[in-house]
Amino acid sequence: MTEASTSLKPDAFKVACSSCNLRELCLPVGLDRPELDRLDTLVSTRRSVSRGDTLFRSGDHFESLYAVRTGFFKTCVSSEDGRDQVTGFQMAGELLGLDGISTDRHSCDAVALEDSQVCVIQYSQLEILSREFTHLQHQFHKIMSREIVRDHGVMLLLGSMRAEERLAAFLLNLTQRLQARGFSSSSLILRMTREEIGSYLGLKLETVSRTFSKFQEDGLLDVKQRQIRILNQDGLHQLVNGAGATC
Repeated sequence: MTEASTSLKPDAFKVACSSCNLRELCLPVGLDRPELDRLDTLVSTRRSVSRGDTLFRSGDHFESLYAVRTGFFKTCVSSEDGRDQVTGFQMAGELLGLDGISTDRHSCDAVALEDSQVCVIQYSQLEILSREFTHLQHQFHKIMSREIVRDHGVMLLLGSMRAEERLAAFLLNLTQRLQARGFSSSSLILRMTREEIGSYLGLKLETVSRTFSKFQEDGLLDVKQRQIRILNQDGLHQLVNGAGATC
């Protein structure tokens, strides 16, 4: 058992992909009932991760993927000067652990930003099942492709956008992902701190705070600590200038 796994609480009840309300966002997309039943044999447990605890750490041996059932995570790596660099934020219906496939070791830390639950998917068994079910293999490849596109979007943000454009693109992407899960397209509660947003977007904390204040002054947002209400979505889109960034 790794150091990271000691913070996880295995749940005794069995998970059924067929009855999960996130199945249209996760791996089961396109599977019929017999295929879902087979997938259920892989996803036999959930694990609870308390806020601030680590699901896995950089250097841990890779064995499983984790589908976020509830809650919110961040992934981060340690820079040469010892600071954490945030590399992504993951919410319900998204996969964690893809970083470990190439080397059989995780290359980042995954930390819960709130009390969360994940479904544990044994990767070796997933590989076998993917060869049997074309739909499952196709969906898995789509998820991996989505991660690549998201990484390219972050590179675009960091390389060519001003602070206002970076934060606008981040908020638009976040609300789009939340809306796909049945949440409001205009109101959200940020699970991450402004410092974590700055780390992800390549901005200083002061710049993030100043940009939020500017957005409020310009009538784009209503900001009350971590509660955000988008007042002018078109204005945020105009800020991004059609760059098409996905973060």
